[in-house]
Amino acid sequence: MENQKFKGQVALVTGGGSGIGWAACKAFARAGARVVVSDINEEDGNRVVQGLIDCGGEAMFVRADVSNAAAVEHLIDATVGAYGDLDMAFNNAGIEGDLAPTADYSDEAWDGVIAVNLTGVRLCMKHEIRQMLKHGGGAIVNNASILGVVGFANASAYAAAKHGVLGLTKAAALEYAASYIRINAVCPAFIETPMLHRAGLTTDPRKREAIERLHPQGRLGRPEEVAAAAVWLCSPEASFITGHPLLVDGGYVIQ
Repeated sequence: MENQKFKGQVALVTGGGSGIGWAACKAFARAGARVVVSDINEEDGNRVVQGLIDCGGEAMFVRADVSNAAAVEHLIDATVGAYGDLDMAFNNAGIEGDLAPTADYSDEAWDGVIAVNLTGVRLCMKHEIRQMLKHGGGAIVNNASILGVVGFANASAYAAAKHGVLGLTKAAALEYAASYIRINAVCPAFIETPMLHRAGLTTDPRKREAIERLHPQGRLGRPEEVAAAAVWLCSPEASFITGHPLLVDGGYVIQ
């Protein structure tokens, strides 16, 4: 482990089995935190835990579907049961959903995206905040998106959910600022993750080039870059920052 900034503290990462979540788990562990890796995919989650342990970290896996209230409550209970507390949380779990014009977007697909990407964040915040209130504070970072700031054709459900995440972040930040709970969000642009791979946006050279051109820096982001921003927002260096949507977008939104 590289430093001990978070020594003795407990960090929870949802969607920690791959992509940005995996990178965040590694970043928290490098900073000395005990990491709770949560994901709906047990194989991925356990692989991440073993990797952290192999590098000298302390970690455990808890399977959870963040859209299920009982599962989220169990996740927090398991975290506290194993490590005694919860200091930091990165609510990262999310799904991409379908791409279709708003009038053609199926109700089932809409409900699925909202359930995971918006309701899942709300449920996690609900139980994380309740635990953090018990010991006098903490830090929460929600993974939103550039689509929480701008629109994107054929992604109405994803954009609506991510705009909602920023609304939740700001409202809760106001509610709990005096209780020493800081709540922020990261807003990534297109990041090279399994989600983009599943959509075929990184495997097709023409699609990849088109996506890269959307960013003034001319490339996709890396999971480690988003993870670094999330971990920094949880750190003492960000102690006077709350309710902030931090763009990690290679200049996408300033165009």
